[in-house]
Amino acid sequence: MSEQKWSARGLLLLVVALNLAVVYISVQLNAWNATFYNALNRKDAAAFGHSLVVLGYIAAPYIIITIYRTYFRQLLEFRWRQWLTNNYLERWLGDGAFYRLERDRLVDNPDQRISDDLQSLATTSLALSIDLLSTLVTLFSFVTILWSLSGAAFSLFGHQLHIPGYMVWASLIYAIVGSFVIFKMGRPLVTITYQQQRVEANFRFLLIRLRESSEQIALYNGADTEKHSANTVFGTIRDNWRQVMRLTKRLTLVNSVYGQIAIIFPFVVATPQYFAGAFTIGVLMQISDAFGTVSGAMSWFIGSYGTLAGWRATVNRLREFRRVIDDQHFAEVESDATLGGGINLHRVPASAITTQDLVLKRPNGDPMNVVKDLHIEPGARWLVRGPSGCGKSTLLRALAGLWAYGGGTIEIPVEAKVMFLPQQSYMPIDTLKATLTYPSEHTAFTDAQCLEVMERCDLSNLRERLAESTHWAQRLSPGEQQRIAFARVLLQAPDYVFMDESSSALDGPTEAKLYGTLISALPKTAIVSVGHRQTLDGYHQHFLDM
Repeated sequence: MSEQKWSARGLLLLVVALNLAVVYISVQLNAWNATFYNALNRKDAAAFGHSLVVLGYIAAPYIIITIYRTYFRQLLEFRWRQWLTNNYLERWLGDGAFYRLERDRLVDNPDQRISDDLQSLATTSLALSIDLLSTLVTLFSFVTILWSLSGAAFSLFGHQLHIPGYMVWASLIYAIVGSFVIFKMGRPLVTITYQQQRVEANFRFLLIRLRESSEQIALYNGADTEKHSANTVFGTIRDNWRQVMRLTKRLTLVNSVYGQIAIIFPFVVATPQYFAGAFTIGVLMQISDAFGTVSGAMSWFIGSYGTLAGWRATVNRLREFRRVIDDQHFAEVESDATLGGGINLHRVPASAITTQDLVLKRPNGDPMNVVKDLHIEPGARWLVRGPSGCGKSTLLRALAGLWAYGGGTIEIPVEAKVMFLPQQSYMPIDTLKATLTYPSEHTAFTDAQCLEVMERCDLSNLRERLAESTHWAQRLSPGEQQRIAFARVLLQAPDYVFMDESSSALDGPTEAKLYGTLISALPKTAIVSVGHRQTLDGYHQHFLDM
């Protein structure tokens, strides 16, 4: 971490140095302007040819520095994005925050915030900060030039006035007026851009969900309904985009007027002195170039307003996301205290999983169920039964530490390896071997071990596809996915396995074979099943009726 930090700092210093080098070359080009135009004015061919040679000496390093400035800035952008992404992923995936955010719907589209917003933050923040630094250095350099060239005397409506560096003051007033107008007209752009990012993410999520649920939608013949939903969500994008268009049109008008006036304004202010013979045309062109540079530097806010609005919206989204991640645990604890103290789960030196005075509640505080005290010994087989909605799956969530609403205590042996199987197991988009070994790395088990458990779980038809990588949730039937879940248990060999309707898609003989395989292969593993089938009774010794 320390090496990366110093490497990033060194890269930042290099980018800053290259930007300062560009500013220095711009100062040299300003001085070259006077020489070049004076040579043209005198019709001095020799001086003209020499100025072209000098331009080559100036332009060559400028081109090289510009190329590498862009290259190293892009490298720094990606390294910063990589650090931000790792940081946010650690916070989002750590301590089950990703699950609680989705369960309680605390924030929208975390995937978009991590993928798009962090990329935008890294790119835009670096661009704005480096550009602002270069602008300040440019402003300091060219203000000095403009101050010395403009003098103190100028004519206004036939009157001679004496204001030192009057061209500098003229550019300052011009920039202040333009910045004020842009700020007043463009202030709503931050809110509109925030909304645009949100509705775009909603639309993308809908399309992804449609793609992944294509078979279910097709079987329901729901294409027309999905089309209507997509058009409705896209309508919010259209409405928001119209607001963006209206604001952009006004900002473009002001920017265009401001930019066009800036071309002629320095000549209007400086030509009286030129006509009076105070300086040559070369100096006039140098003044015009310096005025344009100073005015542009002072107008940094105007030129960057659209980018600043997008940056501010991105920062607001990420700040909200981070605040919710950091605060949601404490908010949940406070909420649970209001609802009955919360469910306390502890890892303790013990030989069995036990519960005491366990009460399950809904997030709004409504009671769900009171669970009798449990004592689950190693090798024991429990079946949790009861009508739908009584809290059977919620009990497993509480045992997994994913549900704190309610009260009571759960104690789990500190060294125990616990595994939970949901009714629909997660299938990573990876090789079949990685899917079998999940959540362990695919290197944790040999191919021979994987093939053996596949054979024992009636997955022999997939043995040739062990190295194949695809979207297995869309390629395998629900029954095959549940058989893979049983294979995972055989590979992981946990001390306790909790299965939530994990055989609901299997036929009777297959269910019997898989439970028999688990019991014989892992005799010391405690099995806790949630299910409705009476056939499950024969595989269990103890029963919890809820």
